Amino acid sequence: MSISSPDSIASPQPVSTAPEVAQSSNENAFRRVFISTFITIFLAELGDKTQVTTLLMSAQSEAPWVVFLGAGTALVATSLIGVLLGQWLARRLAPQTLDTAAGAILLAITLGLLWDITHL
Repeated sequence: MSISSPDSIASPQPVSTAPEVAQSSNENAFRRVFISTFITIFLAELGDKTQVTTLLMSAQSEAPWVVFLGAGTALVATSLIGVLLGQWLARRLAPQTLDTAAGAILLAITLGLLWDITHL
């Protein structure tokens, strides 16, 4: 009869199942996309014309919570349109085509704004 040392006795290890791993991976992907989207949109919206307009409407209306609800609803609606349009385009175009088209559109907007500034 042999005596086992405490080191040789294996303690039960939790067994990870495939659904748990997939759920953890999905949660991490959700978290990454959510945080990335929030930071990008938050920074893009700071100081833009929507924020200035909301500030002025709130100051003039004396009903800041109504302005907040109206502005929030409008931003949710425009975001929904963007998400649905993006999903529709993603099903029909290759990612490289979408990247190229987005770059070309942003470049055209930039050139148009520069043209306006230089020809005032």
